[in-house]
Amino acid sequence: MSFRTAEPALKDVLEAIHKAETQLPDFQRGWVWDDRHIRSLIASLSLAYPIGAVMFLEAGGVPFKPRLFEGSPTYPEGQTPKPTKLVLDGQQRMTSMYLALRSGKPVKTRTEKGDDIFRVYFLDMKKCLDPTEDREEAVISVPPSLVVKSDFDRVIDLDLSTPEKQYQQRMFPTALLFETVGLMNWKQGFAAYHAGDVAASTFLMEFEYKIWMQFQTYKVPAIELSKDTPREAVCQVFEKVNTGGVTLTVFELMTATFATHEFDLRKDWELRSKRMVEDNQGQKKRRVLEGVDGTDLLTAVTLLASYARHTKAKQLETAAANQPQAAGDDKPKENKVPPVSCKRADVLRLELSEYTLYADKIEEGFRQAAELLAEEKIFDGRALPYTTQLIPLAAICASLAGTISQHGIKKKVLQWYWCGVFGEMYGGANETRFAMDLPDVTRWIGGGDEPRTVRDSGFAPRRLLSLQSRLAAAYKGLAALLMQKSARDFITGTPIDLNVYFDRAIDIHHIFPRAWCEKQNNLPREKWNSVVNKAPLQAETNRYIGGHAPSLYLTRIENYKAVSKEDLSEFLPSHLISESHLRSDDFHGFLRNRANQLLDLIQGSTGKVISGRDSEETVDAFGGPLGTPPESNETPDIPETPEASLAEIPVVEG
Repeated sequence: MSFRTAEPALKDVLEAIHKAETQLPDFQRGWVWDDRHIRSLIASLSLAYPIGAVMFLEAGGVPFKPRLFEGSPTYPEGQTPKPTKLVLDGQQRMTSMYLALRSGKPVKTRTEKGDDIFRVYFLDMKKCLDPTEDREEAVISVPPSLVVKSDFDRVIDLDLSTPEKQYQQRMFPTALLFETVGLMNWKQGFAAYHAGDVAASTFLMEFEYKIWMQFQTYKVPAIELSKDTPREAVCQVFEKVNTGGVTLTVFELMTATFATHEFDLRKDWELRSKRMVEDNQGQKKRRVLEGVDGTDLLTAVTLLASYARHTKAKQLETAAANQPQAAGDDKPKENKVPPVSCKRADVLRLELSEYTLYADKIEEGFRQAAELLAEEKIFDGRALPYTTQLIPLAAICASLAGTISQHGIKKKVLQWYWCGVFGEMYGGANETRFAMDLPDVTRWIGGGDEPRTVRDSGFAPRRLLSLQSRLAAAYKGLAALLMQKSARDFITGTPIDLNVYFDRAIDIHHIFPRAWCEKQNNLPREKWNSVVNKAPLQAETNRYIGGHAPSLYLTRIENYKAVSKEDLSEFLPSHLISESHLRSDDFHGFLRNRANQLLDLIQGSTGKVISGRDSEETVDAFGGPLGTPPESNETPDIPETPEASLAEIPVVEG
């Protein structure tokens, strides 16, 4: 057998970590437990409750690069001792125990809300010995000052800043549980503080016997893999049994797998991610790729590698089918064409040779995808409808190589992309769709049938009103399409192009301001807060618009911002805004007119006819059908607001 079971004493396990005899494989994720988890673990140890088995790997076999446990003593470069064991499973528990019970340092952890904090742990000796008390309540965490304050630091709730105060309140520091000299000094100090108090002396002995001794005799159940365990088995075991506080990603598991071939996947990804986002001068030119992680890269590589295997097998099958069949051989040929797939299991089976063969192509594919999206006015992660859709897009670009820049090919790829966005098809687990997209799109470009993502895509007119948040993919998609139309700011007249997007604060703002809408009777939030009533504008313009009726803020812009009516008549249609409805404060007419134009915009990007514009549901939602041609943008004759009264209108941010 390549493994054995053991029950080392907790104190020996922690001492081995302190001496660097036990370390971690470098691919292990960092320690992440919060303060509550640590206190709960200490409570379990004090009660001799089981905390789960730990898995060790005997060092000297699989050439994993080791690293020290967090908080353990450091060594000069090149002088760190070689470990005898590596921890494959149990890192979170082991690190928590070492930091809180043996390191002698404040523990850098976090609150349940994720805020970074430093903590020192104590045992409330009275509560520990009281069987009616919740043991977790007996584990106290305090800041490094050892003073707990409240009411903006005006009230001291607990002060353990001196040994005497610890003796008086009977609070035992967990850092002394396995520190012999420190423990003896603390016990002597306790006895001296309570000199002549027989009850206190008895209390200390009872605590030592019932609580301190639990930690000394605690056995850690362990499974130890021998150094003769095959590399592949170690990686498979690591995948199956790692039960740390955070689920390991595919990237971390593949880091372990490739490490058996002495390939540092993490370092390779760091270099690739930098090249993907930055240009040769180190400028972040492709910010849309900042959300791509190592797992995304591996998934895209697996997708391309799987498609290559599938294509090659298909070609061999076709060639075999065209070969003359031998006489008497009427047995049908077995179909051995593997399907295209990039599920988690497929990624974990990716060979290093395949990774090195396709990673460069996928890296370039991501760069091409970013440039393609920039043309579509999608510049960064905030504006990106789906990060997940980047995976098949990068694989498609990699598969098409340099031909992606050809207009006809680019047009089809973009149609597929926008069908995915407005069909809202990439919100969940998407590996199955990725596996359809790559072969479907490449066959379509070669003259085949349209991809299933294009075929299945659809957009209901009523959906426009439910697009309330910028988190929705279709919401972001519409914002990008509006910027494609060179939507111009109401005051500056500057198109929301690449330079303005990065140099100035561009965001999505209400056209009929929120403050104005909320004052209207029977104007549902669903309508005025929907994407139909929003446009990309500079933050300064939004502040100037304030909460006023459109007729007022347009007149203010003309009178005080040197923008003529003729200019506004150009700026407003660039946002698909009907000027006549805006100047007459006709929200409902504006809503139907703009919704109709937005549907035309979606229809143009997806190449799919949007049905249901005159359905009963649409008429009920918008107060009329959306199938009529856009109304005229001619400026109506509206009495001008006197300049004096305009000057009195306060600017209220909408």
